Amino acid sequence: MRTRTPVLVVLFICWAALLSDGYDLYVYGATLPGFLADPEWGVTKSTGAAVASLSLVGMLLGSLAAGILTDRLGRRRLLLVSLGLFSVGMVLCAMAPTFAVFAAFRILTCLGVGGVLPTAVAIAAEFAPAGRTSLAVGAVLTGPPIGSLLGALSAFGLVGHAGVRPVYALGGLSFLVFALAWALLPESPGFRRAAARPAPGPGTEAGGSGPAPAPRALGLAQLMGPGTRRGTLLIWAACFASMLTMFGLTTWLPVIMQSAGFSMGSSIGFLAVYSLGSIVGTVAASFTAQRTSPKRMVVCGFTAAVIALLIVLATASHGLLLFAIFLAGCGGMATQNVLNDHIAQYYPDGVRATGLGWALAVGRLGAIAGPAYGAFAAGLGGPPAAALCFAIPAFLGLLVAVLLPRRARRSAAQPASAAPEEVTA
Repeated sequence: MRTRTPVLVVLFICWAALLSDGYDLYVYGATLPGFLADPEWGVTKSTGAAVASLSLVGMLLGSLAAGILTDRLGRRRLLLVSLGLFSVGMVLCAMAPTFAVFAAFRILTCLGVGGVLPTAVAIAAEFAPAGRTSLAVGAVLTGPPIGSLLGALSAFGLVGHAGVRPVYALGGLSFLVFALAWALLPESPGFRRAAARPAPGPGTEAGGSGPAPAPRALGLAQLMGPGTRRGTLLIWAACFASMLTMFGLTTWLPVIMQSAGFSMGSSIGFLAVYSLGSIVGTVAASFTAQRTSPKRMVVCGFTAAVIALLIVLATASHGLLLFAIFLAGCGGMATQNVLNDHIAQYYPDGVRATGLGWALAVGRLGAIAGPAYGAFAAGLGGPPAAALCFAIPAFLGLLVAVLLPRRARRSAAQPASAAPEEVTA
């Protein structure tokens, strides 16, 4: 039976889904220098930025759909649909005859990509052993940066002599993850409990003779309740700043480094270093969050990003640039990952995936703006000016992160139907 799948297998499936998600999402930045250099595609910086932003609109729609539907239709079903959609999309991208057709398939791919992260994180949080939520969520959230690293390494090895198509064809391997999830992934316990609850009869609770409870606020209305409104708005602002910085950098970092005189291969290598920093930062932040809190790690992550970008602004040393890009990865993608951990713990089971979906959807607005912002930064004349540009949203994110409430909970004096209070300490 699916419900007897071991917890470690469930977490592995979530991790593999997020690894595939990370590969498919971030591979565009790794292949953008190849598109720009190959006259077959006819790509300019402006069209490259436009396709990146339009793709992230697709990711926004996928994230919104996940936020609305997963708590109603089930995590497992939505994860399978998302995996299938972006697996098909990557294969179609590899076969696209023109860049316009590629752009259409890229948007289709990102529709699926947008639905995977909130769903997989919600599943991991629900199946995590008691007291190990940060560790379990942090472990599966190493998937996106590892996927990004694999995408950068694939581009590093293939784009220069084989073009961009093989890099996208490799994304079709996520069909293997789809098959594994289809065979072994159970539905989340919270959704099974909700689905098993009998529908109440008219004027009664659960069909009994007692009075019916007051209707429970659902979806966005519950996220904006008196106990969670401030936290929800701050989470949204932090996600926006984090994703604008992250997607601007991951889309344009190779091109920015090329403008400083580095070769195509070396420029893509900087993206691999950024991804490696994201992996190390995510693991370190997850272990530390288990002993402190995800909120503190979000603050540390934004701080690391600001420091890294200031180092890039102040140095021309190749060694220091590599260190700064590594540190930017620790405080970039890793910050968003531990922020997702914070969100998963902030909201209660009934709206966890909804809260994640809406937070990521608002964050996607920053992601959509990121490539255009990055194109502007890339046109300023090299890494120092671009670093200053990206340090601004990173610093604003740091200010917001300091104000984030740590969790929402009910006080002992509150009845079960009362709104949760926000805890910041």
